[in-house]
Amino acid sequence: MEHLARIVKAYDIRGVVGEELNAEVAHALGRAVAVELQGEAVAVGRDMRPSSDELADAFMAGVRVQGVDTIDLGLASTDLVYYASGRLGLPGAMWTASHNPAQYNGLKLCRAGAEPVSIDTGLAQIRDRVIGGDFPQAAAEGTHSEQNLVGEFAEHVRSFVDVSHLRPLKVAVDAGNGMAGHVVPAVFDGLPFQLVPLYFELDGTFPNHPANPIELANLVDLQAAVGEHGCDIGLAFDGDADRVFCVDERGEPIAPSLITALIADRLVRRTPGATVLYNLICSRVVPETIEAAGGNAVRTRVGHSFIKALMKDTGAIFAGEHSAHYYFRDNFRADSGLIAAVILLEALSEQGGSASAAVAPYDKYAQSGELNTEVADQTTATERVVEDFAEEGEADWADGLTVTADRWWFNLRSSNTEPLLRLNVEADDAETMARVRDRVLDLIRS
Repeated sequence: MEHLARIVKAYDIRGVVGEELNAEVAHALGRAVAVELQGEAVAVGRDMRPSSDELADAFMAGVRVQGVDTIDLGLASTDLVYYASGRLGLPGAMWTASHNPAQYNGLKLCRAGAEPVSIDTGLAQIRDRVIGGDFPQAAAEGTHSEQNLVGEFAEHVRSFVDVSHLRPLKVAVDAGNGMAGHVVPAVFDGLPFQLVPLYFELDGTFPNHPANPIELANLVDLQAAVGEHGCDIGLAFDGDADRVFCVDERGEPIAPSLITALIADRLVRRTPGATVLYNLICSRVVPETIEAAGGNAVRTRVGHSFIKALMKDTGAIFAGEHSAHYYFRDNFRADSGLIAAVILLEALSEQGGSASAAVAPYDKYAQSGELNTEVADQTTATERVVEDFAEEGEADWADGLTVTADRWWFNLRSSNTEPLLRLNVEADDAETMARVRDRVLDLIRS
């Protein structure tokens, strides 16, 4: 268990199979989860990675040793597991390493009702219990059952739109050999969409490209398919299918901030005065759109545990992150790329125009996208940036360093898992954005 301290991250557990994560570790994690999350059963899903079956089975055996039942959901997307947790009122566990390469696997957890489990709300205790081998004796072993919720989950996803408003659209979907290949067909069943599938075969070795669509190189095949088949839009999901990225009818990527603004606009107009959350690296167009629609825009830190907790406190109906996580109050405040996708397709259906036209009203500013730099001494590098920009903008430290001026802003924050500084810049025009971007990058790389 010597690697456990290293592989327990801020929001999940993730490590190299065989070196850091194996059946023994998974079994111990199951025992700790059974004790710490305190449910009568744990609902468990797994992705298509070669190691997921063994790890999930060992994990569930550990849960049962502690006298807690297990419900095997089988192959699942992460948002399906969140749905199961909310629907069944049980803790949930998903074996996946999301967008990481094939040699990785990991564990995402939630309490009953899809309440998040992060390092501050349970992961640290689970880690320490495993390392210390501190497991109480159970009176009897838990029972095991299986439950297939894919069809029910698909109905739940479709309930977020008025199906009668949907029109025939040609939609390319790149599943990246991940779990979207399992759940997208169920969601699209009966809808008037012509599906152009790419890499729907479940294969955790990722033979075509990494299931990480935040990297533009992994969108090339989707962009080609949109052009070749004359699609109205293209959707790309990550490995566990909880995030969705989009390209328009020309194959041009649509920034997640624009998707956040579009969805927020629709939901607030249906619920006047509603609160919507956005993280601090979203475009300025997001709060502007929320307020113009009559809603209450609330800025938040990056990260699902902060967002879900604040959604609960504020009663927010929706939240968006620039990393393409979209959270819905009526989805147990959990994120779902599939729900975001069907709402986007409903918008295209109702507006009758192209995807590029649908997002054009929100495309007001020039954005750098997230730029990552490996920096050994992140504190010193950040201090250089603070000093250099001291007279030009207002600084705040809600999550890393954000500097805001009249015509631009930037955020510089540390990665939770790697020795990286992440930079996002936005400005009124491309020239200003490039000038600020290059100046910050020069400072942190010098």
